[in-house]
Amino acid sequence: MELLSIEPQELKFPFELKKPLSCSLQLWNRTDSYVAFKVKTTYPKKYCVRPNIGVVLPHSICDIIVTMQGQREAPPDLQCKDKFLLQSFVATNGATTKDVNPEMFNKESGNLVEECKLRVIYVSPPQLSSPEGSEEDVSPRASLTDNGNLNSSDFSPVSKSFIEPEEKFLR
Repeated sequence: MELLSIEPQELKFPFELKKPLSCSLQLWNRTDSYVAFKVKTTYPKKYCVRPNIGVVLPHSICDIIVTMQGQREAPPDLQCKDKFLLQSFVATNGATTKDVNPEMFNKESGNLVEECKLRVIYVSPPQLSSPEGSEEDVSPRASLTDNGNLNSSDFSPVSKSFIEPEEKFLR
């Protein structure tokens, strides 16, 4: 049984140098159970995930914001090997984020943990039609980084106690 439906399955960032960029992820719990989740990444210093651990109530949606720190140089051909791992399990009814701890996601302890890998994809930023641009031009990337009241200063780095790189995850 799939505990959480995840949209999108790939995290797409319109790549721009030295600029923090955000994208959103939705976790949809279609079950009658409380579902705990944790998000891990192969590069915890490069990304900030809020929230990176939590509980999705039955028949509810949880929005997650993933922010990539501004990059100093572009990778060749905008290729990216970064990945995220979303782990989830059925929590006790009434569970809250405070009830969730990293040991609960340990499969070796016999816990039934579902996992979903999400790839990161860089896309070329949209080009403005005129070289000068005008104040009326609103590019899609502005809404991704500004997103109303959100900006990079609203986020702090991801806690390493919850997101740690795993050798098997890097493959």
